[in-house]
Amino acid sequence: MSLPEAAAVGEPDARMTEAHDGVTLAYQVHGDPAAGVPLLMVSGLGQQLVAWHPALLAELVDRGYAVAVFDHRDVGLSTHLDELRVDLGAVRDGRSAPPYAMAELARDAEAVLDAVGWTSAHVLGVSMGGMVAQQLAIAAPSRVRSLCSIMSTTGDRDVGRPRPGTFRVLVESPPPEREAAAQHALTVARLIGSPGYPAPAEEVLARARVAFDRAFDPRGTGRQFAAILGSPDRTAALAGVRTPTLVVHGADDPLVDVSGGRATAAAIAGAELLVLAGMGHDLPRPLWPRILTELDALTRREG
Repeated sequence: MSLPEAAAVGEPDARMTEAHDGVTLAYQVHGDPAAGVPLLMVSGLGQQLVAWHPALLAELVDRGYAVAVFDHRDVGLSTHLDELRVDLGAVRDGRSAPPYAMAELARDAEAVLDAVGWTSAHVLGVSMGGMVAQQLAIAAPSRVRSLCSIMSTTGDRDVGRPRPGTFRVLVESPPPEREAAAQHALTVARLIGSPGYPAPAEEVLARARVAFDRAFDPRGTGRQFAAILGSPDRTAALAGVRTPTLVVHGADDPLVDVSGGRATAAAIAGAELLVLAGMGHDLPRPLWPRILTELDALTRREG
């Protein structure tokens, strides 16, 4: 078990909190946590808190939110569970249990709420983060004011399946050299990103370099992927969720097919579904106004 050191880019406002199972989590708060509308944002597979676009966080603060972001266990500055070994094939086939599952990741998210001092918050999750957010709404409904699940799925393996040729991005380790890893990130972005709104190459490369300098641990990402593979289908449990819910999905998502978003919305009573043409498996800047307008509407109708 290890805690990586902060990279040279620095995280002056990063804070640490104890979660459970001996795990320490790194988190940041943007805006005033006492005065802003509380919003916990949960990132995807292998993504550090620096993956959130600074301009998006600033826009949310301008809209009146206080935004908490954090590193999941096994990425960034949070605890890396190096002593845990995983066989992804065995986990996928049910022959082996994952080192941890969505239940533990949801408890980590709850620990961040505790650290910030929020008894409850609006919760937005993308991709694997959407799965974690769903699990949090299932297991701790009193902590979740509203749920926004983006480019995610229910855990039912019959929905949300990746297109042929894209699954490899989940299992292929990036090269251990900084520039090669950045180029790999650009290749992935072009493979799974939004065909209607391709991200600027230099922006992708720059953010990949920041992530590499901060913490580089493909094996940790593998353990997170095992959590996805080894967690049970949430469909039946989602039927009991009464939290106001918005589901957002790209019509052109090659990594998590839009059927995953449709299944999520169908599973939760009263959930609203927003399917966006041209959107793949990312959050393209031109679509922020539409998504944030819907998020505002969701947070205003809590309860």
